[in-house]
Amino acid sequence: MLTLARVAAGLLAVVALVGTLWHGLDERGVALAFGVLIAVGELARWGGAEQREAAPLGAAGALAYALLGENGGQSSHHGVLQTVAVVVAASLAGCVPHVAKGNGPTADHLTRRVLTVAFAAVCFQPLYNQGRLREWAADGPTYAALVVALLVLSALWDAVLAAAMAHARTRWPFGPLLRDELRGTLGIGSAVCATGAVMALAVAVAGLWALPVFSLPLLLTQLSFRRYAAVRTTYRQTIASLARATEIAGYTPAGHARRVAALSRAVGRELGLSEPELTVLEYAALMHDIGQLSLVDPVPAGATASLAPDDQRRIALLGGAVVRRTGVDAEVAVVVERQADPYREQPVSARIVRAVNAYEEKAREAGPGGPLRALEELRLGTARDYQPEVVESLARVLARGSLMLPLAG
Repeated sequence: MLTLARVAAGLLAVVALVGTLWHGLDERGVALAFGVLIAVGELARWGGAEQREAAPLGAAGALAYALLGENGGQSSHHGVLQTVAVVVAASLAGCVPHVAKGNGPTADHLTRRVLTVAFAAVCFQPLYNQGRLREWAADGPTYAALVVALLVLSALWDAVLAAAMAHARTRWPFGPLLRDELRGTLGIGSAVCATGAVMALAVAVAGLWALPVFSLPLLLTQLSFRRYAAVRTTYRQTIASLARATEIAGYTPAGHARRVAALSRAVGRELGLSEPELTVLEYAALMHDIGQLSLVDPVPAGATASLAPDDQRRIALLGGAVVRRTGVDAEVAVVVERQADPYREQPVSARIVRAVNAYEEKAREAGPGGPLRALEELRLGTARDYQPEVVESLARVLARGSLMLPLAG
């Protein structure tokens, strides 16, 4: 699926560029104005590949050009191929400085941009150029509603495409990925769609002067999202620093919390947890050993999985109390507190943290054959200590990595 999408986007881009160069640009002023807007949007991009939409202004401008029917009351006739060609050329031009700095957009970002814009243009341009839209939507409100409906449809197409590509790349379950994409569409995605619709409708009435006017609100929204992302990054760094306290004090091995957090998040993805649930899981995994700071005598190598159940529960409760005093989300404290309970009484995040922590400790202690032996010990403990589904999800995550582990059944 991933290769097919990239090839389709590449072929479409080449055909659009060659076709536009061969036939020439229609309405060059309009094409140049939207091209500059899209390029500026790419220049103002923020974040990296983890951001769902790092260049919202570029995305809004591209969608507005795809759904542009008139310019100042005069009909436009740029068509599907020219729409794709302008978007591709402007996006590539805006990406040049970022590529030079080594943090340019990924191929998947450009693939989605091309296929989504092409989808919107195919839905709109042929119908408009043939006069069908004038027949169906003769008055202004109906036409505006139709443009908004096409933008919503394009946003849904983009979400499905993004989830399918992520599934092909990571093999994570498609359903949760689509759910997270749709949830993301309600955030910055809704601002992109609203701005794209307003731009297309405003240019139809007022001309190209509407573009800079209606770009400003989205730029301010992008700035707000950037500040929010910076706060979240600082928050996560604070939690990671707190988690390192056990390593600095010599209670746990170096890197243990980070390894447990990374593996727990991967298992959570495999089990279909949503993005907010994955965030809670990651924070709890980072801080799962913080209760050991309250111990007078450190546990050898910080290996709590081998302790008696009562001792594990006492350390977990101490850890939850510490987490609550730090001001971290109460959900994180609950996961830390309940990581030593029997798995049938635990929330799913606590089940994951317990199993992954035990795996990491057992694999470290067992030497070269540790991963296989640790996983087998976890499977033997599924009667009481570890949920079978969590253990098998862990096995699948490990099997996709450098370790080829046998799966049960």
